Amino acid sequence: MDKLMRILNTVNSDVDYSKEKMLIEDRVFDSIQIVYLISLISEEYEIEIDPQDLIPENFNSLEAINILIQRYKKKNE
Repeated sequence: MDKLMRILNTVNSDVDYSKEKMLIEDRVFDSIQIVYLISLISEEYEIEIDPQDLIPENFNSLEAINILIQRYKKKNE
């Protein structure tokens, strides 16, 4: 989770990710930041996120993003 927190802080360090639950829907991240986030996650975790998983529910919170990453890591084992 520390690695993910570091990535999120790289994208936007002004957010309290432990409390924020609507990163996408509340427009905390703009479209460029979302693309950057996905790129950093893909590179750091060596996963390729499928287009059907690029939905707000998967990126609205630290917990949701972590669940998505864990799902892909298990899939790649």
